[in-house]
Amino acid sequence: MTVGPAPSSHAKAPESRLQRWETLSEWPLAACAAVFLALFSVKVLAQPQGLNRNIIHGMLFVLYLPFLIDYLARLALAEQRMRWFFRHLVGLLVVVVPLMGPLLLLRLVALVGALQRAAGDAIRGRVVAYTAFSAVLLVYAASLAVLQVERPAPGANIKNFGDAVWWAVTTITTVGYGDLYPVTVLGRIVAALLMVGGISLVGAITATIASWIVQRVSAEDSAQQAATVAHIESLQAEVARLAEVIAAQNESRGAVK
Repeated sequence: MTVGPAPSSHAKAPESRLQRWETLSEWPLAACAAVFLALFSVKVLAQPQGLNRNIIHGMLFVLYLPFLIDYLARLALAEQRMRWFFRHLVGLLVVVVPLMGPLLLLRLVALVGALQRAAGDAIRGRVVAYTAFSAVLLVYAASLAVLQVERPAPGANIKNFGDAVWWAVTTITTVGYGDLYPVTVLGRIVAALLMVGGISLVGAITATIASWIVQRVSAEDSAQQAATVAHIESLQAEVARLAEVIAAQNESRGAVK
């Protein structure tokens, strides 16, 4: 009877159902978020009325459904559902509170991975791509969200997109001049999320650079150790060869005598 090879201890563990679902749904959801971004931009900036407004609202609702299905599917497929639930409270906020629909734009962060892969192995390219894309995404999404909720509010000082972008930039950089600020509850929630996003972005960049430095130092140490071992082996081989030559000469002299 033929016995197959024993499984290697280093074999890659099979993906769980949750991991397979996340892999399959990542790009479709990113595409939905991109379309959502475009439609939401038209809604906030162009302020369509009548039939056009109803059509955009209907399309935004349709684009909301994939994220609701994704959340419920991931919750159902998670092996430890309670643990997964408490680790994804932001996702719950997105799908439960319809007024926080602009948070669906955060799904576009999945595109950062594609930018990093396209940037190659250069650490500078990865960091620049990650920083530029994430910062632009956060600022633009937060500007749209805060403008939507602040513009109709009485006493609000964020009334146009330019003011919203200026406020978002000063907020994400933690400058906070105080000349523009949200006065509504939803506007302040957007501001808090933008602050957390900015801090997380800086932390992710710092962690990436630190990890790269550790890897480079480890690689250099490994290369130096390999060179040292190779040098020692070369010296050992040379000593062995010289010993053989000396032994052969001694044998020749003995035979002559």
